[in-house]
Amino acid sequence: MTNVKIKNALLSVSNKENLLDVVKVLNKFKVKIISSGGTHKYLKKKGYKSIEISKYTGFKEMLDGRVKTLHPKIHAGILHDRKKKTHLKEMKGKKFPAIDLIIVNFYPFQKVVTQTKNHEQIIDNIDIGGPTMVRAAAKNFKNVLIITNIEDYKEFIRELVKGKGSTKLEYREKLASKAFGLTAYYDAMITNWFNKKLQINFPDRKVFFGRKYKSLRYGENPHQKAAIYINDFKDRETGLRKIHGKDLSFNNYSDIYSSLDILSYFKKSNTTVIIKHGNPCGVSSNRSRLLSFKNAFACDPVSAFGGIIACNFKIDKKTATEITKNFCEVVVSKGFDKQALNILKSKKNLRLINFSKYKSLNKTITKFFDNSFLMQEKNLRIMDSKKLRFVSKIKPSSKDLKELEFANKVCKFVKSNAIVITKDMSTIGIGAGQPSRLDSCKIAIQKARIFRKNKVKNSYAASDAFFPFRDGIKSLAKAGVKNVVQPGGSLKDKEVIEEADNNKVKMILTGLRHFNH
Repeated sequence: MTNVKIKNALLSVSNKENLLDVVKVLNKFKVKIISSGGTHKYLKKKGYKSIEISKYTGFKEMLDGRVKTLHPKIHAGILHDRKKKTHLKEMKGKKFPAIDLIIVNFYPFQKVVTQTKNHEQIIDNIDIGGPTMVRAAAKNFKNVLIITNIEDYKEFIRELVKGKGSTKLEYREKLASKAFGLTAYYDAMITNWFNKKLQINFPDRKVFFGRKYKSLRYGENPHQKAAIYINDFKDRETGLRKIHGKDLSFNNYSDIYSSLDILSYFKKSNTTVIIKHGNPCGVSSNRSRLLSFKNAFACDPVSAFGGIIACNFKIDKKTATEITKNFCEVVVSKGFDKQALNILKSKKNLRLINFSKYKSLNKTITKFFDNSFLMQEKNLRIMDSKKLRFVSKIKPSSKDLKELEFANKVCKFVKSNAIVITKDMSTIGIGAGQPSRLDSCKIAIQKARIFRKNKVKNSYAASDAFFPFRDGIKSLAKAGVKNVVQPGGSLKDKEVIEEADNNKVKMILTGLRHFNH
C-alpha cells in the first residue's frame, strides 16, 4: 500500500499553534476529525467540528485525564494491518474505524522542568498516552501518518493537496523516523531528570538527548559534515550570543568551549585566554584588562595568530584596539562597550561572541569512539592547600604559592604531557601534548626564551604529572625556573627533589595529577 487516503484523523495537541491551517485542509478533503478534550474545545470555539475522544470511544476519560486515549478503539484503529484479512474482520466485528492520521504533541515535560523544582508537578507532566499513540502510528507507517512537530504542518499540507487527500509511503516513513526520534528524546530527558534527581552519574544504561541547533559549514576539515546539538532541557540556545561576523565553525566551537572551561577557574580577576587547536597558547590575569590581553598574547604571538581570544570581562576601547592589531578568528567576552564594538566590527569576518548567559551544567565528560564511549567525572579540583607537601629545602612564600596555583590551573587544561611556565600571573612558555615530559619542558623553555626572555629568570613552572627523572627539573632550573608545582608519585621522587635542591628550586607536591588527553 503506497498511497493512503486519509479518512479519519486524531488530533491531540497541547500546542495549538498553526493547527487551524491543518484543520482547514482536512475539512477540504472531508476528513473526519477525532480530538482530545482540550483540542476539541479549541476547535469548537474556532467554529470547526470534531468528535471528542470520550464520545468516540464511549469511555469517559478518568484519573484527571491520565486515561483517555489508552483505549482499544483508538489503538486498534491505528495499529491494524489494512492488508490482513483477519485484522479487517476483527475491526469490522468491533465496528472500529481505521485512523489514518495522528497529530500529537506531548505534555510539556521539558518546559515544566525548566520552570519548577516541584517533583509532583514535573512527574504529572510525563506524557503516557501521547507517546503510546505516536509509537503505534510510527510502527504502522505503512498505513498511518504521524505528525509530531508543528514545523511539519506546511509540508503535510503540500503533500495532502498534491496527493488529493492521500500521502505517499516514503513521506509516512520519513515522519515515522522523526516520531521515534521524538519519543526517544522525550524518554531520554525523563531518564536524565531522574538520574540527576537521584544523583546517579553512571547508570547501567546511559542515554543522551540532543536537539539539533544548526548545521555547520563543515567539521574539523572541509570534507567532513558537521552539526551542533544542544543537550539540555533548554534546547533552543547555547548561551553563546553571536553579535557580529561569520557563522561559527566546528573548530571555533571546540576552541570556544575549551577557553570557557579555563575561564571558569578565574572568576576574581580580569583574565584573558588565547586558544589554538584546543590548547591554551597564552593566559594572563591582571587588574588591567589591557595588560591581561597583552600579556596573554605576548606568551606566544605566533601561535595566537588565527586563534580564539576569550576574556572574562567586558572589553573596552583600549583592549579592542589592541586586539585588532592582530588576526584572530573569534573574540569571546562578557560583553563589549559601544566603542569597543565599533572598533571590532571594523573586522568584517571577526566573530564576536557574548557568553554572559553561558552556564556549564554537566558534571561528566563523555568521549565517543567506534561502538563505545567513555564517561568520567569532570576534573574539578586544582590543588588542596591542606594537602600540599613542601618537599624542597627552600620553602615557597605565600606569593609563590599564588603564582604556582595560577600555573597549575592553566596546566590542568593543556594537553598531556604538559609543562607551563609563568611569571606575574601570566604564562610565558607552554609545552603541550608531547609523549616525553622532557620534550614538553624543552618546548616551554624554548617558547619563553623566544617571546618572554626577560621574564624567565625566577619564573614558575607547573607539571600535569610527576617528573619520572631528574632531567626535566634540571632543564627548567637551568632556564631560570625557581618554583615548581607537580603531583609527585614517581619512583624517583627523591632524585627529582634532590635535583631541585641542588638548583635551589622551591618545590611543592599536590598529590593531584591533571592528565588531559
